[in-house]
Amino acid sequence: MTKLAIYDMDRTITIRGTYTPFLFHMVFARAPWRLALLPLLPFGFIGYGLKLISRKSLKTYNQRLLLGSKPSLAKLQPHIERYADIVMQTNSYAKAIAQIETDRAEGRRIILATASYELYVEAIARRLGIADMIATRLEIDDKGRVLPKIIGENCYDEAKLDRIKTFLDEQGLEREQLHIRAYSDHVSDAPMLEFADEVIATTPSLPLRHLAKKRGWKIVDWA
Repeated sequence: MTKLAIYDMDRTITIRGTYTPFLFHMVFARAPWRLALLPLLPFGFIGYGLKLISRKSLKTYNQRLLLGSKPSLAKLQPHIERYADIVMQTNSYAKAIAQIETDRAEGRRIILATASYELYVEAIARRLGIADMIATRLEIDDKGRVLPKIIGENCYDEAKLDRIKTFLDEQGLEREQLHIRAYSDHVSDAPMLEFADEVIATTPSLPLRHLAKKRGWKIVDWA
């Protein structure tokens, strides 16, 4: 039996979300003039609220405004590394990091599964000593430029579970030969949690807290 521990990232390992702070970190580090575009941001949220655009489209809309349409990955990388350092220093639960080490000591393979951009999640995962990562992927063109275009689906809800299943298949891991422990703070991860053998709802949102009580899942507070 192979033992896995699958962790959501935002508000599970981190205290706050990472996507919007990442974009603003890039604005201040690279192009403060983009702050002049802030009045355009609400239009994306209005479109999403009215169900005119998807969550996926909202993310790339914000990305285009604050990161740009074709920034060089090589030029972004130093800022990404600095952002990952900030996340680890000021935006991570000590109890979450301790639990990762506990799972690792138990012989569990650690997997990070998040809707956040792989663009910066990889640097955070490295600092956590996590080699296996499932995140929202952005297209990078043949000139090494990061495009505001998500490959496949935003790694969220059912799409996250689909990515996990694909990962297991690619790794040659058969579900019946696995024991999966899953961690999340949010009810949008219900598909992933239902797929697991053991669930830990971490500092959960109210809807997940209700679901966890209904399902008999363990609830922990990492704050």
